[in-house]
Amino acid sequence: MSTVTPTDWQTRPAPQTAEDWIARAAEVAAVLATDAAARDRAGATPYAEVQLLKDSGLVTLLGPTEHGGAGQDWPTAYRVVREVAKADGSIGQLLGYHYLWNWAARLVGTREQWEHVEAEAARNRWFFGGAVNPRDKDVIVTEDGDDLVFTGRKSFSTGSKVSDVTVLEGVLEGTDSHVFAIVPSDSEGLTFHDDWDNIGQRLTESGGVTIDGVRTPWSSAAGYVDKEFQPRTYNTLNVPTIQLVFVNFYLGIAGGALETAATYTRTRTRPWLHGGHDRAVDEPYVIDTYGDLTAKLWAVEALADAVAAEGQKLHDDPDAVTEQTRGDFEVRVAAVKARATEVALEISNRVFEVTGARSTTTAEGLDRFWRNVRTRPPVSRPPPLNEALRAALSGLHDPVAYKRREVGRWVLEGELPQPTWYS
Repeated sequence: MSTVTPTDWQTRPAPQTAEDWIARAAEVAAVLATDAAARDRAGATPYAEVQLLKDSGLVTLLGPTEHGGAGQDWPTAYRVVREVAKADGSIGQLLGYHYLWNWAARLVGTREQWEHVEAEAARNRWFFGGAVNPRDKDVIVTEDGDDLVFTGRKSFSTGSKVSDVTVLEGVLEGTDSHVFAIVPSDSEGLTFHDDWDNIGQRLTESGGVTIDGVRTPWSSAAGYVDKEFQPRTYNTLNVPTIQLVFVNFYLGIAGGALETAATYTRTRTRPWLHGGHDRAVDEPYVIDTYGDLTAKLWAVEALADAVAAEGQKLHDDPDAVTEQTRGDFEVRVAAVKARATEVALEISNRVFEVTGARSTTTAEGLDRFWRNVRTRPPVSRPPPLNEALRAALSGLHDPVAYKRREVGRWVLEGELPQPTWYS
């Protein structure tokens, strides 16, 4: 059971500016940090942690102000994810995925659909999960009068048991048409499994889900009008948007590792007995390592913020998004995704060089930062999937080498990444 405690947020004025919301996220992180290592070891379903996100107002960050949301933009959401992930990478990921799925109706749906979803989500403080995994056999969607019926299984469903609503995806029977719909997470026929047992991101509730005849009205099929999907280039922005979520919780985890290690070095690391120094903080190699890692982190954070600002321009005018602007943006995202992955892995690994042998104890939990980052980047090559609609809602990521390839091909040949589940 989590020991996250209530706060007085409900009695305080809501933050108004982006800076205020980032500061609120830092307050949430401070609460999570008090027992992060213990909760990581326990691996319990993070009901209390999600309630903390709701109580703090972070879940409605992107929601419309007229319905109780904060009306903030994606660059602010990314910074909020980064702050939360400093204390707990799992909760940072959950929050980032929540923002993605909360936005999914706007990404794919009609104006009427996304206005309804966003209003209800803000008013009710919904927490979103998603059962969308392109590496699985597709869920089959059948028609039954005015209803659609989803049947199948997905290997991963991040958010699962802690979510209020879940995004489902499947193929309409007898067609190549993919259908996305948002359903209550307690819908009859929706069963979440306790089979997420990975070395890191242990609290993300990313286990499998069985979808056994889950019904939803045809009117909830995102982007469909008279049972025909209405495509637009903006639909394909999901991949770069979710990959910036990855970037920012990677950077948050790296920043948390660096801050935690620095505190340990200042207070507990002993100087090397042959180094000639009385304090570890005076050891030249310790100083150099912290300087090197901090400079690398700051550089990638600056790039991440710049790319997020570029992406917001596309979100501000969805109908103006073209294949060229989308492709150029994806290349920038690919570049920062590659660098963030490499820097986060380096920082979460090298902090042990400057904390000492005693910092490897289970009680310290310093290893959780590396385990969390290592769990996310994949090691296998994804299959090519070119349908624009399928690209619209993937919750996955791809090998760093293929991110660098996107950048290299763009530099050398002006080649734009084709919208797929992974690019």
